[in-house]
Amino acid sequence: MEINARYTSFVAVGDSFTEGMSDALPDGSYRGWADLLAARLAARQRSRTDEPSPAFHYANLAVRGKLIGQILDEQCDPAAAMGADLVTLVGGLNDVLRPKCDVDRVCAQLAEAAERLSQGPGQLVLMRSPGRQGPVMERFRSRMEQLFAHIDALAERHGAVVVDLYASQALSDPRLWADDRLHLGDEGHRRVAEAVWQALGLDAESDWDAPLPAAVPPGWGARRAADLRFAREHLVPWIGRRLTGRSSGDGRPAKRPELLPYGD
Repeated sequence: MEINARYTSFVAVGDSFTEGMSDALPDGSYRGWADLLAARLAARQRSRTDEPSPAFHYANLAVRGKLIGQILDEQCDPAAAMGADLVTLVGGLNDVLRPKCDVDRVCAQLAEAAERLSQGPGQLVLMRSPGRQGPVMERFRSRMEQLFAHIDALAERHGAVVVDLYASQALSDPRLWADDRLHLGDEGHRRVAEAVWQALGLDAESDWDAPLPAAVPPGWGARRAADLRFAREHLVPWIGRRLTGRSSGDGRPAKRPELLPYGD
């Protein structure tokens, strides 16, 4: 059953996950699940023949590196003012993955963000973010699960849809993640777009949680080479930003700051 038979506008709020890292396009920009979802909703809107249809509109206010307090302060009021039919809010994971984090404060800020966005006419969508198998996941699992339990409570309070990516076995597979081990690759983003699509009650195109084919694990040498490359290209720069108080999103504008007509 469709929650809403017609979506004519969509605004996405969040951090790098919603910006689309690391679903890279040939020009070096990022696409991501939100763009993929917008393209499908736009195509669906154009295909309607029962009556004249307005153009589908899309905005993506997400900026990489943003903490939930920044998302609350910088994105939520502009997003709410757009009055879109569909609003997605994903945030807080950047906070809980930091060495020091007040999870209760993060939950309170997420609650305020959901409160502001739920005041509009649109369907609010929240997510339990996916986690990549590995030591980072295990170290921060309890924090993540506290955050996700709070998201479930917020969804019940505001009538929001929750897309549970955390429970997905497929999305925890390292093969769906980029070399930085923090962001999904192109196939991962495609699956997230399909998961949101289905959560909205729209007809499934594929099984987004289908397991990947079995593969021979890489050998010790290949794993060590990948670890060294990861440390050099991603971990060391990340530590440098933390030590200097910088963020990858500093000075970066929103991906698509205005609610404008969107086409494939």
